[in-house]
Amino acid sequence: MQSTAASAKPDSTELNNADISKQVDQDWWRGAVIYQIYPRSYQDSTGNGMGDISGITHRLNYIAELGVDAVWISPFFKSPMKDFGYDVSDYKDIDPTFGSLADFDAMIAKAHSLNLKVMIDLVLSHSSNQHPWFVESRQSTDNDKADWYVWADPKADGTPPNNWLSIFGGSAWEWDGRRRQYYLHNFLASQPDLNFHTPAVQDALLDVAKFWLDRGVDGFRLDTINFYIHDVEFRDNPPLPKEQRNSTIAPEVNPYNFQEHLYSKNQPENLVFLERLRALMDRYPATAAVGEVGDAQLGLQIAAEYTKGDNRMHMCYAFEFLTSPKPTAKHIAEVLQKEQAINQDGWTCWALSNHDVVRHGSRWSWDETGFNADLYKLHMTIQLSFRGSVCLYQGEELGLEEADVPYERLQDPYGITFWPEFKGRDGCRTPMVWEATHSSGGFSSVPPWLPIGDTHLALAVDQQIEDQTSILSFYRKFIHFRKQYMALTKGDISDIKATENILSFTRSYDDEKIFCAFNLEDSIQSMSVEAQNHEVIFTEQWGKSIESEVMGNSLNLAPYQLYIARVRTNKTL
Repeated sequence: MQSTAASAKPDSTELNNADISKQVDQDWWRGAVIYQIYPRSYQDSTGNGMGDISGITHRLNYIAELGVDAVWISPFFKSPMKDFGYDVSDYKDIDPTFGSLADFDAMIAKAHSLNLKVMIDLVLSHSSNQHPWFVESRQSTDNDKADWYVWADPKADGTPPNNWLSIFGGSAWEWDGRRRQYYLHNFLASQPDLNFHTPAVQDALLDVAKFWLDRGVDGFRLDTINFYIHDVEFRDNPPLPKEQRNSTIAPEVNPYNFQEHLYSKNQPENLVFLERLRALMDRYPATAAVGEVGDAQLGLQIAAEYTKGDNRMHMCYAFEFLTSPKPTAKHIAEVLQKEQAINQDGWTCWALSNHDVVRHGSRWSWDETGFNADLYKLHMTIQLSFRGSVCLYQGEELGLEEADVPYERLQDPYGITFWPEFKGRDGCRTPMVWEATHSSGGFSSVPPWLPIGDTHLALAVDQQIEDQTSILSFYRKFIHFRKQYMALTKGDISDIKATENILSFTRSYDDEKIFCAFNLEDSIQSMSVEAQNHEVIFTEQWGKSIESEVMGNSLNLAPYQLYIARVRTNKTL
């Protein structure tokens, strides 16, 4: 349903696409660094304690100076905010909390003037139960939108039609007294699943994508991309053996982990819709989509399938590093080797943190001395050296750790349900900190919707931006460095190894080869290299000279040290 405000901007973007396509890099997304913004927590411009679109516009210069290529903005559509925007009640308008379509247009214009792409978060698998589509659908079994959502009759004893579970806990089915049927919700009961088996639903959602493409967006982050389509026979999911369970997608206290979700998601028919979406996007030059694949067992495999060739999604990310504890070199190498083996024809986008998981500063960057900034910086360089694109989450560039939000301040329904064993997602969603001496961190002029993290003010932007040794300065330095080498952005990866606790691999693009090595241990580690063929192009020694540690063909790396060198070949000598 298109709002009155939504019709203000004409659909004119496609008119000059033939000319535009000659001028732009169609593959800007390949190797891009994408900066995720959680708009509710980025910058408040109105003094109501919540971030908004105009606040983002105000901070775009800061983002551009980081050196990133694009921003991904989490949902800002009209919503009752039961899941803070991931429950959409109008796909074609802005929630008043975040501003207006005019504010959005101004933000797009400013971003493009700074050479920043803008990707928005499309939540297509489900809507809010307050969306007009669902309001109509639930009225009867024979109205125009009766089959726009996933409805099913109860079993003979009145229980749900099958054993499918919700990620937010309990059955994925909710009884509706009007229709005397159950409807499917893979998330909150207030987030009914759309029925992609109905052609009109697919058409309507493609029209949503077209609306935002016409408005000038450069692409989409697609929420829960593997949840779009369900098994039409509603077959029960089989149990998952205990030894195969993990808490990658849902916390251990959630029974969702007890099933192999064979029929409630990951259906092969999903590829048909993804190909339709890609065909639409290909009509708009230099647009891209990154899909979120939520699956604990098959994440990388599905991501590879969804990005294979040039007629599906441009890139996808899975959860291999988003919820894992502190990794070893061996673990990282195994993930990269697996991804390389199954995804040579596709493209992965790597993320360490986002709005749904504990910040990786709390999961990865601690040693016996406490939080270790050198280790934190090392993890960032590893991520930005992988083959693929990169998603950075707001505040990651400051070294923010997970905030401890007390129960009485919790907003996230997920955390409220499973407290205290699982505290939900509020700890990673606390406001961005800009000014250390401001009680709200420069985020707002009033107390914010979530409290500022106890350790966050000391890491505010104004405390780091002029300090050349800070985490923020290092992020800026390495992101800009990476852009100078096609091998590090768009290149292939080979020779992935883990020796002791040193991770190493080679990136290559045409005649350019770059060798990367990272010591993940808090002690000196050594490995064999062909040092005579190396030209060191980036080192960060944390006070120790790397050049003095290359002895013959032996490379000695200090604790948490990295080594990046151009490999001289016959053509580059």
